[in-house]
Amino acid sequence: MAVLLRPAAAIAGGRQVWPVAEDHHRQLRDEAEAEAASQRLVEAVARGDAREAGELLASGRADVNYAGVVWLKARRVAEAALRDGAAAELRAAHEEIRADVSPLFLAAGNGDAALVRALLAKGADVNGKVFRGYPATAAAREGRAEVAALLVRAGASQPACEEAVVEAALQGQAALAVIFMGSDLVRPRVAVHALVSAAARGFVDVVDSLIKCGADPNATSRVLLRSLKPSLHANVDCTALFAAIVSRQIAVVRQLLQAGVKRDTKVRLGAWSWDTATGEELRVGAGLADPYDAVWCAVEYYESTGAILRMLLQNGYSSGATHLGRNLLHHAVLCGSAGAVQTLLASGVDHEVAVKTSRSSRSRPVHMAARLGQPEILEMLIGKGCDVNARAEGGDVAAILAARHKREDCLRILVSAGADVALLNSAGESAASVACSGGWKAGFERAVLGVIRSGTIPRSSDRNVFSPMMFTARCGDAAAMEVLLAQPDVDVDEQDVDGCSPIMAAAKEGNVDAFRALVFAGANVKLSNKRGETAIGLAQQSKKRDLFEQVMLEFALEKGMPGGFYALHCASRRGDTAAVRHLASAGCDVNIPDGDGYTPLMLAARKGHAAVCELLISYGARCDTRTPRGETALSLARATAAFNKAEDVIMDELGRQLVLGGAHVKKHTKCGRGKPHGKSLRMVAAAGVLRWGGSGRRNVVCREAELGGSSAFQLHRQRRGCDAYEPGLFRVATATGREVHFVCQGGEEEAELWVRGIRAVTRAVYGKRGKE
Repeated sequence: MAVLLRPAAAIAGGRQVWPVAEDHHRQLRDEAEAEAASQRLVEAVARGDAREAGELLASGRADVNYAGVVWLKARRVAEAALRDGAAAELRAAHEEIRADVSPLFLAAGNGDAALVRALLAKGADVNGKVFRGYPATAAAREGRAEVAALLVRAGASQPACEEAVVEAALQGQAALAVIFMGSDLVRPRVAVHALVSAAARGFVDVVDSLIKCGADPNATSRVLLRSLKPSLHANVDCTALFAAIVSRQIAVVRQLLQAGVKRDTKVRLGAWSWDTATGEELRVGAGLADPYDAVWCAVEYYESTGAILRMLLQNGYSSGATHLGRNLLHHAVLCGSAGAVQTLLASGVDHEVAVKTSRSSRSRPVHMAARLGQPEILEMLIGKGCDVNARAEGGDVAAILAARHKREDCLRILVSAGADVALLNSAGESAASVACSGGWKAGFERAVLGVIRSGTIPRSSDRNVFSPMMFTARCGDAAAMEVLLAQPDVDVDEQDVDGCSPIMAAAKEGNVDAFRALVFAGANVKLSNKRGETAIGLAQQSKKRDLFEQVMLEFALEKGMPGGFYALHCASRRGDTAAVRHLASAGCDVNIPDGDGYTPLMLAARKGHAAVCELLISYGARCDTRTPRGETALSLARATAAFNKAEDVIMDELGRQLVLGGAHVKKHTKCGRGKPHGKSLRMVAAAGVLRWGGSGRRNVVCREAELGGSSAFQLHRQRRGCDAYEPGLFRVATATGREVHFVCQGGEEEAELWVRGIRAVTRAVYGKRGKE
């Protein structure tokens, strides 16, 4: 050891200097050289350079227990991404890390038995532990059996052997596990941990070897278990069998069953719990539910091929075993495992067994599937012949439960399978009423209508509770209605307790397409309910009145007049000239009033359809008919708008009727200079002649007719002191150039009718003559 002296006279430059002994410098240099040699030894072993490593060992300068920092390439077996219903894929890879390692650790990992012997001969510590473990750990990790045996013989300690056997189990090194188990230093609990770890990873040979070496397959150990569905990532106390089931390791499960593992072991792995009094399920999270045995675990953590569950059922586990009032099938439905349900059904499990609670035993698997929304499972149960109309608590059937919990796919499957939609529960509710009160009316309609459109008619034991025809009419689904109407025993006029028929329901709900289908199927539109309403009346009250009338009009044109519908009135109001011509020519009465007293002409006039008015008049429509309220076609035309072409048409017709029928008028003579006298004035339609007497001068052909008097007439009347603007005054210009003035009794309005009538008759006659 170097000693530092403090001489009194060592002063230079005003500072005191403390000299160091020469042997201290030598010691520091030797230590640095030794450390460098030791680091070179570590690096040489890491490179696999046996010659340099041998030289360094021979020189005696390197410390064989020195831990130097190098880049280390170590083997690692890891699980790839988890797979749903299948074991995770294991991948072995080498990773590079920078770590403190000893030469013996490196040599053991490299499998260099000669170097290991040399290092041990030089005093390397067989139990020297570094960051990555013991030398035995490295040998186990890399599968170096010869080196492992050397280390055990060299005195590997209990911690080293225990760590090594666990590492061998994790890496799938069965031979290494046997070597370290043969050291008799591995305690039973460590051996069990290695066994459970190997089972979780699917290393069958490791499991077999550990069991043969004395590891207890029925003991538990805490290991990390992972599952994608159901979701699990937790450290769990379990046996090798449970670890293999959760990890979906089929071969390991087979090996453990062959080894005769106990069947009464229970582990807390479930995610579901339930109230034994009410049957209410609670998702508490994986590992928090009550403990259960292996077959229940296999149901919840179902392996996609079903091999594990089948093996358990074939090795003494019962498919009918119960747990807190439920059997395996109930648990499979609760977990949503369709594969487990299929496997259990194939094994002969009772698909009608009910959940047992302290209150009742009525809820069956079909009820659970409908309530939880498991359509695939529901189809399996129905395929096995389960009773879709069986009752659960409160009298609910599966269809009511599906409607209450808004399970559209399940409801569709149930209705397709023959579920009675009209059944009521203890509260008097049906599936439809439950859906409506729960705000799921649209979903219920989609499900049931989808079934009908597919060609299946929903079963109903009480048409007053549910009628497919009434339901479809209210929903307005034309495609579903066509399917129903195609049935041989369909009753298009069926009525409910209120007397409502399908076509009434369609009219009331404004469903035009369904209304159309029913009308063309022959539904009675005159049928009335208990309130006296008819389909026609409800259609007229609807906001879609025009669309309903269009349907009825199409039917009238194609099939004939339906009872209770005024087709000509409808066509006239709509301004459909072609329809009016077709109906009028078919013999429809153009002057018959509808229920409100309106004739077709009145309706056309009110809407301003001048062409329709002309057409109706040509078929004999009367312009002077009045409604019970005193309305006429003319008054209706005038009341509609400031300018209505229909008014001109009606005025022309009224004028034509007036001049052809004739009336008593006052005739002025000598262009207003003479004394007026009364005459009977009328026109002869065939000749187009205006007549007011027997002589030829009193039978004139009119060229024009105008209201009021001519300027000469007004002048003459004024000179005589008479009224030149007498009400009802009109004049006629003859073909010879004469002007004849008349005064009618009805004032200006009647005078206008005379003028219009004369013009209309004259145009008609001259038009015919022109053609000739």
